[in-house]
Amino acid sequence: EELMVSELECNPPHKIDENLWRNREQIEEILFLLDQAHWPTKLKAPESPADMATVTAVERFDAEMKNILKNLQSFQSANTERIFNMIVTYMPQDFRGTLLKQQRERSERKRQAEVETVITSGGSIHDKYALLWKQQMDRRRQLAQLGSASGVYKTIVKYLVGVPEVLLDFVRQINDHHGPMEEQRQRYGPPLYQLTSMAVAIQIFLKLWWRNFDECKLPKDVLLSLLEQSIHVYCSEFKHFLAFLGEVFENSPFLISAEEAGAIELNQRDDFKEITISAGKTHEVPLTLDTVNSYIAWDFKLTSGKDVGFCVEFVSPSGENTAMLPYKRCESDQGNFCTPKIGTYRLVWDNAYSTFYKK
Repeated sequence: EELMVSELECNPPHKIDENLWRNREQIEEILFLLDQAHWPTKLKAPESPADMATVTAVERFDAEMKNILKNLQSFQSANTERIFNMIVTYMPQDFRGTLLKQQRERSERKRQAEVETVITSGGSIHDKYALLWKQQMDRRRQLAQLGSASGVYKTIVKYLVGVPEVLLDFVRQINDHHGPMEEQRQRYGPPLYQLTSMAVAIQIFLKLWWRNFDECKLPKDVLLSLLEQSIHVYCSEFKHFLAFLGEVFENSPFLISAEEAGAIELNQRDDFKEITISAGKTHEVPLTLDTVNSYIAWDFKLTSGKDVGFCVEFVSPSGENTAMLPYKRCESDQGNFCTPKIGTYRLVWDNAYSTFYKK
């Protein structure tokens, strides 16, 4: 029980991908408990209507957790494949590219064999995921070594192989706490950290309930309802988060093909839109969303050295405005917002208080 308390009090990891692996681990731990072989004795041969209802619900929870595990595995696999395919575009399309693919396939087969050895030798789910995370960090260290190359070797990598400076800089700093991924951790980490903590809480709750199933004095229907709501919210939120994070990674400036990198080098232009807000006026950007728990993100900076009012509003079908984020005046801001309702949201930049200055 002390170990479970320690697990609940432990803060989620800082890295986004380590949180994804931690969630996979917790989901597998939950599925282990939801498997019939690990049910309390009364549920294995249910007699009362309450126990029968619990069995039906547990089978539903099992299917829901298996589905989110499949989504998470697909997300991680798709990202890994996309990044590798992007790196391949920098390689000459000859024997060198073929050798890179063959080397990767050999390395992945070796890593998979290591995981299977842990499982067949009786290793726990935690042992399995400790190894998977170690393998992930090994991949990152290899990338970082490539980015840290110098002298003649770096010249060969950059010009002969064709890897641009932006990719070398990224992979060199990939493990840094304040590297290029830190901005994404600050923006998108907090909701993922909450999901990680929630997965741990569900796993501990289920473990304690199973352990004290017969002696528990709380009504089973209350506990079952709490578990059902928790699993539904967790799976729903995680699904939306993965969809959003996939779009973020898809549009990350350092995850671009060789063709795109070449175009950027030839045409150095910043990816922004400049707007002038006259004195006494406002500028609004409406966004219509058809699903809840979508994410709206913004990033702006004033060039005039002055400030502007900023807020996010929800516009009801009747036209009534509801403030989603507090109004504030600032020179620049970055942030994101998880939408609680379907409908139209409005980002508002307010210069109505200024009599003379445009922004």
